[in-house]
Amino acid sequence: MRLHVVTGSSRGLGAALVARLLQPGDSVLGLARHQDATLTELALARGARLEQWRVDLAEPAPVAERLLVWLREHDRAACERAVLINNAAIVHAPMALRDAGFAELAATLRVGLEAATLLSAAFLRATRDWPGERRVLNISSGLGRRAMASSAAYAAVKAGLDHLTRCIALEEAARPNGAKVLSLAPGVIDTGMQVQLRSASETDFPDRDKFVALQREGQLQSADDAALRVLARLERADFGSEPVGDVRD
Repeated sequence: MRLHVVTGSSRGLGAALVARLLQPGDSVLGLARHQDATLTELALARGARLEQWRVDLAEPAPVAERLLVWLREHDRAACERAVLINNAAIVHAPMALRDAGFAELAATLRVGLEAATLLSAAFLRATRDWPGERRVLNISSGLGRRAMASSAAYAAVKAGLDHLTRCIALEEAARPNGAKVLSLAPGVIDTGMQVQLRSASETDFPDRDKFVALQREGQLQSADDAALRVLARLERADFGSEPVGDVRD
């Protein structure tokens, strides 16, 4: 049996990942503010186990505690592989940092980076003695590696995920059967985030025309195509050999 925990699981890339991970005999836990009835039906049809927790990752400590207990209740010997995918993120309307609301900035940082940090700690703690394979996949972005105006908080989250992953990789490399970790940029995906970026004013978002061009030139991949590429990377034998990567590598 394989066990996967996916954050931001109710829409976009997260929902597409869950849909592909729902395989017979496997178990998936989705963490999001909403449940997806379509995923529940898909799990039943495929003979997979799916739990969906309605949680607010802007308050991540209670969620991490709950995950720790949940994982410790599992039969570790029956789990061939356990995987945590930190996918959840918040993208607010692009604007200069000086103009952004404090509550919006805090939510972006907490959901995207604080929650990923706490959930990774809970996952690694609960599974440290499991005999099977353990992997942590953090969904990063090119914006964490290339600065862009009007996206400071989101870019900081993704850069933080990259460096968090580098640190975890060093820690786990020193342990017997240490977890393999990767912070992966999934490419440009046709999601609500792209709509938001294209709809912004040029005054607030100087790079708006670049994102308009991506759609016009057909360079956006669907969430399902992106999920396929991300999961192909998860399956690679060299997963985690380098802690930071891109699906186009």
